[in-house]
Amino acid sequence: MYYWHIPSPVGKLFLAGDKDGLRMINFQKGRHPGRHKPYWKRDSAPFRDVITLLEDYFAGLRPEFDVPMIVTGTPFQLDVWSALTAIPYGETRSYGEVAHAIKNRRAARAVGAAVGRNPIPILIPCHRVIGSTGTLTGFGGGLDAKRTLLAIEASGA
Repeated sequence: MYYWHIPSPVGKLFLAGDKDGLRMINFQKGRHPGRHKPYWKRDSAPFRDVITLLEDYFAGLRPEFDVPMIVTGTPFQLDVWSALTAIPYGETRSYGEVAHAIKNRRAARAVGAAVGRNPIPILIPCHRVIGSTGTLTGFGGGLDAKRTLLAIEASGA
């Protein structure tokens, strides 16, 4: 496994992955900052494409998130994360709407739990999920980071 840190408008981001692809983006200001294992290698080379993509995203350029990502989770989590990638840039959906999209209308709370376990935020856009009343709700990077990401998308939409 490789890891790297990059600066961003939402604070320092921790990237982790291997030869197969990106496995984690973590907000270092968040509740659970990413940590590398002692045997992981610090190297930016495996993340060149991801770093360029994120720089473009933060500049409001609406890049396609087409880098290899390796996500592991339960079948339910994978369904939720897939539904998140279908939320268009600059738009939001409620937890209930995501539950409806995965054909499990009563699962809004479970959707919230799955969203909270998203290993690759920003690229799997969990920041686009909001409360049913339009309020911003919990986010691993904090509500200020969520607000910033949504503002970036609003300005580039």
